[in-house]
Amino acid sequence: MKLKGAIFDFDGTLFDSMHIWDAAGILYLKSIGREPKEGLRREMENMSLQQSASYLKTRYALEKTEEEVADGINRVVEGFYFYEVQPKPGVEAFLKELKERGVSLCIATVTDRYQIEAALKRCGLDCYFSEIFTCSEIGYGKDHPDVFEAALRFLGTKKEETLIFEDASHAVQTAKAADFLVTAVYDRYERNQETLQKTADFFLADYLDTASFFRKVEERSF
Repeated sequence: MKLKGAIFDFDGTLFDSMHIWDAAGILYLKSIGREPKEGLRREMENMSLQQSASYLKTRYALEKTEEEVADGINRVVEGFYFYEVQPKPGVEAFLKELKERGVSLCIATVTDRYQIEAALKRCGLDCYFSEIFTCSEIGYGKDHPDVFEAALRFLGTKKEETLIFEDASHAVQTAKAADFLVTAVYDRYERNQETLQKTADFFLADYLDTASFFRKVEERSF
């Protein structure tokens, strides 16, 4: 396989940030004086920001617009992206190698653009990505392939020359159903590791020793 394009998820794939989203709905409800119901964390784990806002508004009968709820969730988590979140070990060296191999990179994420941009810039990784695509801007979460398709059109590469990097089982399944090639990236917050790894074409346990990964990609034939 001649790799020409790569589409990266952000949370849990590039950066160690899934724990803040696991708690985002709970933190938001507590910030407005509401008590979260048991199981909320699991119910919201695969939702985009807009889907989360719609769900919380309906489930808790919030007297706010969906946009106000989404803004409230963002305020709860934005400091984490601006000042705290860090890339996973080895990420920068991996991105650098991809660029040296002539691979074009972009991001497809459920998180809002300004938060991603802030984290990338603070950590010096913004130079590696030519564009960011967000589910809120596209209009669909990763239960639909639209954000991946938009990223692919931007890169201008063929599907068989492009890899999606994802840590979430549901997103990997969406991408595979749309005939993308996918690399599953291990993250401790993904519960469905067996399904994740069986569904994906490639697997990265981490970014610290990637020689075997590149060898498998190069050996892949169609």
